[in-house]
Order: sequence, then C-alpha cells, then structure tokens
Amino acid sequence: MPERLARFVLTALLLTVGICAAAAQEPRHDPRLSLRVTSLSPAAIPDRLPEGHGSSAPIGYTRFCAENAHECAPSGPLAAMVRLDARRRAELERANTSVNAAIEPATDLEHYGETERWTYPDDGRGDCEDYVLEKRRLLLNLGWPASVLLITVVRDQNGDGHAVLTVVTEQGDLVLDNQEEKILPWSETGYRYVKRQSQANPARWVSLGDTGVPPVVGGGR
Repeated sequence: MPERLARFVLTALLLTVGICAAAAQEPRHDPRLSLRVTSLSPAAIPDRLPEGHGSSAPIGYTRFCAENAHECAPSGPLAAMVRLDARRRAELERANTSVNAAIEPATDLEHYGETERWTYPDDGRGDCEDYVLEKRRLLLNLGWPASVLLITVVRDQNGDGHAVLTVVTEQGDLVLDNQEEKILPWSETGYRYVKRQSQANPARWVSLGDTGVPPVVGGGR
C-alpha cells in the first residue's frame, strides 16, 4: 500500500474511533426532560403564564427536597397540560376547598420556631407553602401528572412572599390558593409572579418575570 494511502486509512480509523468514544461518553437523552407533544400547542393556550430563564429554588423547598428526595425527582409521564373536563374540574375544586378547610393557618415561626420551613401539614397546621404541598400531593394521588402541578412563588398585594399551586390546563394556568376560595386564572389573582417549578423537572425552577425575590416565602399564612 502506498505510504500516502496508508496515512489516509490510518487517519480515517482514528477519526472513527474518536467519534465512537465521544458517543459512548455522551449521556443518553432522558425522555422525562422533554415535554410530551400534545395536539394543542402551548402557544395556543389562552392565559398562559410566561416563563423566563432558570432560577434558584426557594431555600425552604431545597430543604424539603433534602428531606424528601423522592418528592422532588422527575417521575411518571410528562404532559404539557391537562384537558380540564368536568371530572378534572371537580377534583381541582375539591382539592382546593378541602385542604383550605382542613388546615389551620399558622406561620412557620408560630408552628416550628423557624423563619421558613416547608413540610406537609400532617398535624393540621401550616402556612401557604404547606397548603400547596398538600394540594399537590392530593392531586398526584388522584393520578394527575406532576408536570402540570407547579409550586409557584409570588408576591401578594402587600408585596409579601406567598406560595400557590399553578395548574397548567388547556384553558390556561389556574391558581389554587389558601387565601382565595375560587380557583382563578393566574392573571386575575392580582399577584406578581416570581418563579415556579419547571415542568420538565420538579427540582428545577424557572423565573416568571418579577425579579424581586422575597427573602421569605411564607412570612404570613
């Protein structure tokens, strides 16, 4: 074999080995990190809460995840939204009403002697984020996909940090709130939206426009 041809073949072999090695080292795509395509484009959803870039998780949520890792890991099928039929609407109404009625409002300082602590209100007391966690748990147990049940941080009408549960539906993003009996579209709550869980991964958060992050989410009840 002529020397020039031999060099060409050797170079080609080395390139092939390099490409295969790189492919072997590249992590496989996790399908849970991409939202399932639905027949209705998210851009066509009325009253959709616009998301921005990635954001840090609230410190209380980070601690909650450290104590309840399985609650913050991607799981189950991903859905971009749910179709809000009569059954789903009734489940939302019951979740919002029953949890609001069952939990006695108490700040974290009153309850635990701490400025902020996120946990399930299993003792019947809690503040805003505890209501949210319980409503999310209830709906998950009813078979709702986690990717449409998003813990959301807002500033209320007084500028205080507050947490609500945003539900992504084909009718828009709806809000379940311990300070409101009715389930409202996000744009009718009067809140300034700060950040919420990513639909693709509950441990990740995305910004929602208001860059003034409250130091404490549940300073009130």
